[in-house]
Amino acid sequence: MDLARNSHLDTLDQAAKLLGVPAVSVRSSMQLNIAAAAAVLRADAISLSPAHRAPATLGGWYGAIAKYSGAGHSIAVMYAKEIYRILREGLTATAPTGEVVRIAPTAVTPDTATAAHVGTTSALPANCTSNPGTDYPSAYNCIVPASYAGVTYDTADRPSDLPLLGITIHDTEETLDNTIATFWNEGNAVSIHYVVDTDGTVYQCLHEKDVAFQNGNFWYNQRTIGIEHVGVDATGYQWYNATQYLGSAKLVAYLLTKYHIPLDHEHVMSHGTTPAPTLGTSPNHVDPGPYWLWDYYLGLINQQNVPFSTGPAASGVIRLNPASGQQPSGSGGTETTANFNFFYLYTQPSTASPLLRAKGSSGDITDVTNNVETMISYDTLAQQPDMAGTGDTMYQIWYGATLSPSSWSATGTKAWIAVPPGTAEQGFGTVVTLSGKSGKKASVYGKPGGTSSNVIGSTPSGSAYLSPWSVTVSGTTWYAINYNHRQAWVPNSEVTSTRTA
Repeated sequence: MDLARNSHLDTLDQAAKLLGVPAVSVRSSMQLNIAAAAAVLRADAISLSPAHRAPATLGGWYGAIAKYSGAGHSIAVMYAKEIYRILREGLTATAPTGEVVRIAPTAVTPDTATAAHVGTTSALPANCTSNPGTDYPSAYNCIVPASYAGVTYDTADRPSDLPLLGITIHDTEETLDNTIATFWNEGNAVSIHYVVDTDGTVYQCLHEKDVAFQNGNFWYNQRTIGIEHVGVDATGYQWYNATQYLGSAKLVAYLLTKYHIPLDHEHVMSHGTTPAPTLGTSPNHVDPGPYWLWDYYLGLINQQNVPFSTGPAASGVIRLNPASGQQPSGSGGTETTANFNFFYLYTQPSTASPLLRAKGSSGDITDVTNNVETMISYDTLAQQPDMAGTGDTMYQIWYGATLSPSSWSATGTKAWIAVPPGTAEQGFGTVVTLSGKSGKKASVYGKPGGTSSNVIGSTPSGSAYLSPWSVTVSGTTWYAINYNHRQAWVPNSEVTSTRTA
């Protein structure tokens, strides 16, 4: 029930005290966890009531729900609005045990006045103030000094001198205070535009117009805005929560609207889907990891009046859009049983067949060398029911696998994805078929406009990939392709045909 014990609030120990049980019991028993959350909610409602009584109507719980979020006022109100939207529209969901949970639609008018005084007032981290000067009006000002320019970031005048093409989503791997301190330490030579804490509070560390050292690929640094999220990718289920998603979604909606960036996962991308620019810097990072709920997150951004992008809808192109928390099928060990948002690849059209074992694949939940993320489109070559009888559909795609133990060079190969019923939807983009010179393998690059030093892999003549967008560099069109878990780039000279329908 998202009870918490952190620097912002301690509803876990509060709940245990209200029930008269140890905190460890609240953490380990689902029944006690739900009862504890109800006790906290009731205590919050009574504390907000002028008469010190629990609400008499369903709408009267609005303020208590906002307070329960533990967020600042604007995010707390968004949290409460989302709860009441679910109440009005109803909900049907399947629990991990297979039980179907239904909430019937209920006509309810929330008493929004009960949330008037809700909002946390946590102390700001060192080097942060509430002074004006941020680009995003709701952010606290933690902007690093101008003297750091050239050391931790590059000054620029984006989007006038460099186009802003996307947003990069990161996680911090450390606490909020340590994160801000990291970006205020010149010796670290790193920077970021925004940090979103677990309670949804936003802190700005760099102006949007300037170039942050954040991606491990300078071409992407120059053209994206970076957002860190307090959390740890390997245990993201213990960090990422509704208030953090809401605070981040509100920020990203502002940025997409401001800079006319499309809303899809190819433009609001993971650090983990950013390619390394060279083999020597491969394989780049993996955050925010397998527990970041992309379908839920992008849906929240969409609810801020930002429409989803579409584009060409070529036949055979799918986008993986599972229900949040829907586990993939299969018998591939910890990878397929411990996460919810990486879809692993098989060598045959059966989840009983071996996984496409790639370099680094050793049961590490954050390993991205043999899987794909949700909400990204792929061109499919074939499909058939899972021969293992799970009820999934197996789709075959081209995938850049790092199969050699001696090199990170990725080689295009055919592989199979297991897709649960209702998960595959129409994807968008242009299908590009590739061929190298004289029918040889086509080279794949870590950035557009790259030279031989930027070649990070190759793919057989005739292989086809989904391209979500393209750019022109020195008169040459370069296509971004969904190559493996990451994006990659190919020049127009290697594209033998394109398909948009």
